[in-house]
Amino acid sequence: MALVYQPVMQLSGILVSLLGWVLSCLTTYLPQWKNLNLELNELEIWTMGLWQACVVQEEGGMQCKDFDSFLALPPELRISRILMFFSNGSGLLGLLLSGFGLDCLKIGERQQEQKKRLLLFGGLLFWISGITAIVPVSWVAHSTVQEFWDENIPDIVPRWDFGEALFVGWLAGFCLILGGSLLNCTICSTEVHPSSVHYAVAEQQDQCQRLETETRP
Repeated sequence: MALVYQPVMQLSGILVSLLGWVLSCLTTYLPQWKNLNLELNELEIWTMGLWQACVVQEEGGMQCKDFDSFLALPPELRISRILMFFSNGSGLLGLLLSGFGLDCLKIGERQQEQKKRLLLFGGLLFWISGITAIVPVSWVAHSTVQEFWDENIPDIVPRWDFGEALFVGWLAGFCLILGGSLLNCTICSTEVHPSSVHYAVAEQQDQCQRLETETRP
């Protein structure tokens, strides 16, 4: 029965990982990593991402300006750019490797060991991609909390708050880690079940031989 569910788990793992990778790419380019609400002007909301800062106006829509220099960014945003690029790249490579390792794929049916290795490497890459997606959004969230409760900043100064991209990034990392775990679980099941199948076949052959010897005159 577990052998029947194995392709289903593999497809579920790669689909969940695909969802996490898409969300990770979306997180990289969303400008809503930080939000700033101005009490003096409630009609404007400032947002900041890895690439640009935007102002959202109820009447004029959204206007964005790209950052002029990479070195002028805060440390958490600079490192977040690098980690998110690494997350997207490792997730894409994980999709390619695990895709060729699926049992439902007819390519390489006789090379089961190599397909298991592809699934294993793909699952590990999904774990790496998920971790490198969670670290930058968590770092930005931590720095935002520290700045929000900084007693050295006067109360009249507006404070940055969590943006929607942080929650999308956390969801992306969770999906990538979950998808990689599902793929690695299928590899563990394939290592156990063949031995049990061979044992069952051997036991059935022994029973057949016993019946033959008993039925002989």
